Amino acid sequence: MCNKQCGLIAGAVVGGLLAVLGGILIPIGNSIIHGTIEKEAVIENGTVAYENWVQTGGAVYRQFWFFDVKNPFEIIEHGAKPVVVEKGPYTYRTRYQPKENITANSNNTISFLLPYGAIFEPSMSIGSEADNVTSLNLAVAGAFSLFPPWTHSMLNQLIKNTNSSLFQYRTVQEILWGYRDPLLQNKMTGLFVPYNGTFDGYYTVFTGKDDIRKTAMIDRWKGERHLSYWNDTYCDMVNGTDGSSFAPFIDKKKPLYFFSSDICRSVYAEFESSQNLKGITVYRYTLPPKTFAAPAVNLDNRCYCTDRVATNNCTLGGILDISRCKDGIPIYISLPHFLHGSEILKEAITGINPHEDHHSTYLDVEPFTGFSMRFAKRLQINLMIGPSQKIEVLSKIKDNIFFPVVWLNETAALDDATAEEFKASLTSRMELLETVEITLIGIGLVIFLACTISLCVFKNKKRGLRG
Repeated sequence: MCNKQCGLIAGAVVGGLLAVLGGILIPIGNSIIHGTIEKEAVIENGTVAYENWVQTGGAVYRQFWFFDVKNPFEIIEHGAKPVVVEKGPYTYRTRYQPKENITANSNNTISFLLPYGAIFEPSMSIGSEADNVTSLNLAVAGAFSLFPPWTHSMLNQLIKNTNSSLFQYRTVQEILWGYRDPLLQNKMTGLFVPYNGTFDGYYTVFTGKDDIRKTAMIDRWKGERHLSYWNDTYCDMVNGTDGSSFAPFIDKKKPLYFFSSDICRSVYAEFESSQNLKGITVYRYTLPPKTFAAPAVNLDNRCYCTDRVATNNCTLGGILDISRCKDGIPIYISLPHFLHGSEILKEAITGINPHEDHHSTYLDVEPFTGFSMRFAKRLQINLMIGPSQKIEVLSKIKDNIFFPVVWLNETAALDDATAEEFKASLTSRMELLETVEITLIGIGLVIFLACTISLCVFKNKKRGLRG
């Protein structure tokens, strides 16, 4: 009798110990994982983060959709409402070069230059770079915004002398990467002139070695901790990272801040949902609708309103004037198809059809490491045209129009090989540890309960025999 009772007691003890061991492994395992991640997330030569940081692992592409103008004659001669049709994508591979001039600093920061380059990808495009597009004339529209009204008579004569017009018929390559414009005395003109062979930065970012919470956060851009474009302490902040990675152990209740030199300001993204990317759980963050909202909707944007006339006394939402950081070139940034912008922007042009799924910006971030595993940065480039009695090609225009030229989608996603490598080095280990913990707790509880119940039944039977 004692052997059976002792065996059941021993079994209950063993089961309890297994369950306790499984419970103890949870904080110990978490501590080991956190320690490993903290070590490998530091941007320092020899870490996993550094290897991925020096050069982007997956391919990064920029896709362009042009707004092909279908009624240029009617607009000029009769002031007709512009009709545009989206034409694209024309796809280029970018960010294929590693960071340059990497310098480790003594204050746990690291500095670098980000090379610009673009290689056309015919297989991912609807046509060639030689395809023609009827587009707003960059020089004429730019001159209209740059030159004060009292010079418009002279500008009109210059437009006539060079046979320029409000619209132009040029190739994709010319509009993006440059052509010699007669209005500007054959100076190279284009949306991204110059681009290949140029750089973004210097950037100086924190390595995270002394404080893991500061990993990848920008300390300086072009040697400065603040911008000088907006004449405001808040709007001139260089806040967060460059968006390619964040500090590990993401808290989805908190927004992610990042700086984009493309739009000359810092923004933030908010958690939207959890996603499965090739077997890896990632957090999707999106720009909130109020990012480019008018100051009346988002008071934080009051210092981004630099032209009260063009923006109807800062009541126009969805447009950001970045001319101050583009050498005075009057470029207005928005989300594609004026997503989340004021209705007046969309109503001014036929062919504008914003769609949240196609035109919003998002980041998919792995929460433990803070690595951006997939992203889509979507922006639209616009120029403003308006009525002018002295410039003939603008004389029939009725109101100011923010005219879309092109919208772009810069995108990248984790490839299969990198995903498998990531899962093998981190996710699989975490899942194995979690399985061991759950198994020990589960088996331990089952053995403990089975032996305890059997022991109770055995004792009751024993009392019954005695009785």
